[in-house]
Amino acid sequence: MKHLSVAAALLGLSSLASAQVMVVNQAISQAEVEAAQQAWCRALVDISTTHERSGQAAAKALAEKVIDSAYGYQMGAVLFKPTLTVNPQTFRTTRAGALAYFVGGDAAFPKDKGFALKGWTACQPVNSAIFLAGDSATSMGKVNITNKDGKVTTVDKTWQYVKDDAGKLRIVVHHSSLEYAGL
Repeated sequence: MKHLSVAAALLGLSSLASAQVMVVNQAISQAEVEAAQQAWCRALVDISTTHERSGQAAAKALAEKVIDSAYGYQMGAVLFKPTLTVNPQTFRTTRAGALAYFVGGDAAFPKDKGFALKGWTACQPVNSAIFLAGDSATSMGKVNITNKDGKVTTVDKTWQYVKDDAGKLRIVVHHSSLEYAGL
């Protein structure tokens, strides 16, 4: 204990016990993954509803906020393979590519009509598995998306998350495809 008192005196502290210890824990929990999935689903429906009520410009503004808060484009490339893309623009590793996919209206992505503008009214993730590995998490399962006519579209979805410097989950891998219908 004498050594602690000497160390505290050298540091100008009245006691080492009074020093605040900073703990950084980037571990991701199952609850955080499920909350991020629910937030993504709410955002998809919100963008679609905004489009119906206020038009494409308002939907685009909301989609920009969603992409900036949910995806990790500010950290680098995001490995995003959307559901309904075709070659040569299958993969959307940039924010601009993701935005074009969700709301269309970008001449650089002429085949994008806006997946989030399809009149979605509900969205529900159904996980098959979630793999937690300390500072990253990967989920795989189905997402059931309902349109305004009540028709449900089911997509196979894989997401991988990491935490940013503020401790917020960011999507860094997003693979989505329609279910295989068989031959």
